[in-house]
This record gives sequence, structure tokens and C-alpha cells, in this order.
Amino acid sequence: MIFDLNEEQSDIRDMVRRFTQNEITPHAESWDEHNHFPREIFTKMAELGLMGMTTPEELGGSMLSRLAAALVYEELAQGDMATAVGLSVHNMVTGSIARFGDEEQRERWVGKLASGEALGAFSLSEAAAGSDAASLQCRAERSGDSYILNGNKLWVTNAGEADIYLLMARTAPGNDASGISCFVIEKDTPGFAFGKTERKMGLHSSPTRELIFENCQIPVSQRLGEEGQGFKIALSSLDGGRINIGAVAVGVAQAAFETARQYAQERQQFGKPIGTFQAIEFMLADMAMKVEASRLLVYEAAYKLDQSRQPSKQVSMYASMAKCFATDSAMEVTTNAVQVLGGAGYVRDYPVERYMRDVKVAQIFEGTNQIQRIVIGRALLDQIRA
Repeated sequence: MIFDLNEEQSDIRDMVRRFTQNEITPHAESWDEHNHFPREIFTKMAELGLMGMTTPEELGGSMLSRLAAALVYEELAQGDMATAVGLSVHNMVTGSIARFGDEEQRERWVGKLASGEALGAFSLSEAAAGSDAASLQCRAERSGDSYILNGNKLWVTNAGEADIYLLMARTAPGNDASGISCFVIEKDTPGFAFGKTERKMGLHSSPTRELIFENCQIPVSQRLGEEGQGFKIALSSLDGGRINIGAVAVGVAQAAFETARQYAQERQQFGKPIGTFQAIEFMLADMAMKVEASRLLVYEAAYKLDQSRQPSKQVSMYASMAKCFATDSAMEVTTNAVQVLGGAGYVRDYPVERYMRDVKVAQIFEGTNQIQRIVIGRALLDQIRA
């Protein structure tokens, strides 16, 4: 197995690293402090080809490999996790419409999304449908050539700022996945409104809001795929999404580790740098091991997804492993970074407290890490049965 990046991958990583250092890192603290969503950064990322990373070139995308995309998210997250997460969600929408949309739908929306003219948001969860997403109850009732939407969706990243929403709603009664369909909703559609912006522990520059539908009428032409295919469409993006979040977690952990290492070299107690004390030295060693192990697992999962021509339990298992291990590790690394800095780590003069606050949610979204362990365990048992 070759562990070195090829020239194209290295060039992409270096380009995004320079962009992050110049355009994101200097502003991340202010964005977080003022709950500012930096839409202008998404316009600049579009100029780099990052708004359609897994979208075919003929539709305006860049069609990067999953491994190359992981490099992008890792670098962006070292500057600001919220920006990386917003981009990941946007690319889920762009890629899904490109993959499952008909010619008219791709023509109508994909180019706008890939060029940065429009921003995307993905909506699956509801108040009573989180880990059990198939039990969602937001309804879309057929009425001639239209659907009438009624219900609420929660925890929607980019909500209020996004122009195009990929929405899962129930078109048949019941509580199972077979009655769920997928729709593309434009922001200014009558009957579509937004709830309050959530007050969160972290990711302050990434808006999370409720979607509210009250007799919202949309044409049948805005249904993506056939009736009953919505859950399949939602699940199709999960492996890539979980790898993306794993890569984001690696980036945040790397940034926290670098801050802690630099501080340990500069901070002196008892007449010498604290990094020379074994207690701190061992913490830094453990942090470095966790970051590197997470990175390798994320890269391997991305590589396996690139090599797979169709979804498989084996690929899903590695995607879940990457997401679960990398995000658990990032939570540990960021917490230890705060500890290395001591009192300085607990105040906002240093970014480690933001890293810790931000990365906590990575253990929750794209499927909680408890759900990831279920996916991994079932895949392992299926291997034994086979």
C-alpha cells in the first residue's frame, strides 16, 4: 500500500491550506464570537472548485476523489470547523441532485450549486426522528401535479442562508423507510418558513435552524427520484458524509495539537518549558498518535469508497470506523489541548476552547457514534456468517 499522496492530491491539499491560512484562520475567532455566517467565503471556495467536489465536470463540478475531498475538509477544518461542515452539507446536496436528478433538475439546480451562486442544505431529522430517521412524519401529500408539505424539520445546517433544500418527507402513511420521498425546495417558496436559530455549544458561525412547512405547495417536478426512494437517496450520501466528518475531526484535532505543542515549548514553569515534563510530554505523544491514527483510518475509508463501484457493508463499516474513531479521538485531543494550556486554554485568548466546543457535535451528527458502533458490529457479524 502506498501512503504518500500523488502530485494532484498534494497540490489540492496545498492550495486549500494556503486558502485556509489566508482567508479563514485569521477570521474564525471573530466569526465564532459574533455568530457570523461567512457567505463570502463560500463564494471564494466556489472559485477554487470546492462547491461541486463530487459532481461531474460536465455539470460544472470538479469530480474529485473521496480521498482528495477528505484532504480539503481536513485543511479547512484546521481554520474553522463550521466552514468545513457547511461545505460538506452543501456538497451532499449538489452531489445528490447530480446523481439522482433528471436532466431538467440537474440543469435547473446543479450548475448554480457548483458555481456558488446557490447554497445547499440537507434536511432529514425531526424532533422525534433522529437516530431513527425512518420514522419521520413531515408529510407531502399528492394533489394533482403538486405536493402539499406540512410539518417541521430540525437541526438543519445552513438553514436560512441556503437557497436550495434537499428534504425528506413522508408520502405514504406509516413509520418505515418505504414511505419516504425526496424533494428539492427553494428558499422563497410560499408556505416555507424558518424557526429560531439554535443557540449551540459550538459551530457558532454555522446557522442551525428549524424548517416549517404549512400548506407549502411544490410541483411534482421537484421530487427527486420516484416516490418511496427518499430514504435510499438520503442513505446514499452517508458513507461519504461520515468520511467527510472524520476528515473534519482530524483537521480540528491537528490544529489543537499544534497549539498545545507550541504552548508547551513556550510556557515555562519551575525554570523550564512545560513540554520537558514527562506528564505533558506523554499527553502530547498520545495526542499525536491519535491524530495520525485517525488520519490514516479516514484516508483508508476514503480510498475504499473511491474503489467501490456500488454501496457495500464493507465500505460502510470503514466509513463508520473512520467517523467514530476520528471524532472520539478529536474530542479527546481537544480536551487535552485545553488541559495542556491550563487556565489559558479555558479562556478565549487561545483557540483550543473553540476547537473543543466545535468538535463535540462531530460525535453526534451524521449518525451518533453509538449508531456507528452498531453499523460496525453488524458488518463484522455479517462477515462471520459469510
